[in-house]
Amino acid sequence: MSVHHPTRRHPAPEPAAGEAKPRHGAGGAIVASLAAGAAGALVLALVVFAGGTEATITGALLLGFGFGWALMAVWSVRRTAQPQRWAAVPAAAMTGTGAALVILNPGDETLAVLTWIWPPLLLALAAWTYLQARRTVAGKARWVLTPVFAALVLTSIGATYANVALTREVDYAAPGHLYDVGGHRLHIDCRGHGSPTVVLSNGLGEISASWARITGPVAETTRVCAYDRAGQGWSGNAADPLDGIESAEDLHTLLAEAGERGPYVLVGHSTGGTYALTYAARYPDQVAGMVLLDSSSPEQFTRMPAYPGQYQLMRRGLALMPTFRRVGLAELIPWTSHLPATDAEKVIALTSTTKAASNQRDELSVIRDVFTQAQALTTFDERPLTVLTASENVGTDGWVGAQEQLAALSVNHVHRTVDSTHAGLLEDAGPAAESVRAIEEVIASVRTGTPLEGQ
Repeated sequence: MSVHHPTRRHPAPEPAAGEAKPRHGAGGAIVASLAAGAAGALVLALVVFAGGTEATITGALLLGFGFGWALMAVWSVRRTAQPQRWAAVPAAAMTGTGAALVILNPGDETLAVLTWIWPPLLLALAAWTYLQARRTVAGKARWVLTPVFAALVLTSIGATYANVALTREVDYAAPGHLYDVGGHRLHIDCRGHGSPTVVLSNGLGEISASWARITGPVAETTRVCAYDRAGQGWSGNAADPLDGIESAEDLHTLLAEAGERGPYVLVGHSTGGTYALTYAARYPDQVAGMVLLDSSSPEQFTRMPAYPGQYQLMRRGLALMPTFRRVGLAELIPWTSHLPATDAEKVIALTSTTKAASNQRDELSVIRDVFTQAQALTTFDERPLTVLTASENVGTDGWVGAQEQLAALSVNHVHRTVDSTHAGLLEDAGPAAESVRAIEEVIASVRTGTPLEGQ
């Protein structure tokens, strides 16, 4: 008989002091570096530079991605058997460009010019890095990098497409007139005849053409003016975001320059309602009545428990949109409107631009001041005031109470809930007809000096 002893496995000897440890492939380092770069980009854009300008947010994203490429170059050289020294080139390109954007913070016009320059350079960088990676990256790690190179190529193509589409876009001529109000020009479109004159104030992300279902019917009854605040629609940009008081002064100057005379019935939808409240507080002798269509509340930050959190999300999200639209990613978002086809096409064209995205970001950046300033209107006395609340928001904690508080500004008020979405009060045929009815009721009350029906 022979006895067989089991073979004993001995662990591999540890390398002697000072001796290099065995190195592995670069796959893990590549994945970790790319993940770190993406995480860094999000932290910089959504936390460190939250709510920043387009240049700042774009620069923050590039700094984060540049960090990821730099980490890949260093880590792969020091810790793997597959050094990726070429990664230092995209690292330098992205970090340098990102730092320049953050520090110099160029405006929209400069960024528009640069968009004709950087896409082909990015395309060349993507091609060069792809060829370098094919020589130095083996196995599954190459598949990890492929989507990254594809994203760079698509970004270049998307930005070029967005730029070309902008130049070829149908030229929607301003339906009204533009007037200089001191440093920038505002657009106003007035129709119809009679008094009082109705003045329509847009909500966040809306333009004067968004009132298409309202202006026609109201113009059959009296004079009606739809206008664009600075940065909206056909209006020019102001040097800095304007708060509620500055916007009220703009509107006051615009109406005077356009030759429009009071008394006015102010109509505001969403945040446009708070701009109307501030105007009424500053120029009470000009305002004879008011209609608030699912209006924001001046006390929205305190009366609605969920709003502060929603505001922070919107502040971060809207700041990303100008960059996304600049590189063509906005084309992936389905923009819709329930307005009649011709009007919908116009509204979508003018609200899906980089300028429109920048305006939403800017207006949101001062919305706390806008709401606070609107609190200056503590009473509307006996002047007619109608408040319409969209049924969509009835379940929102604090919304109905805030709407009732708005209605209570006047002893001569009506408050109705309409079966509608928030946007539907302007865009959907039935709810928009209810908005028109509310406006016509206030007009009749102003003309006759009688209380609103339902009082």
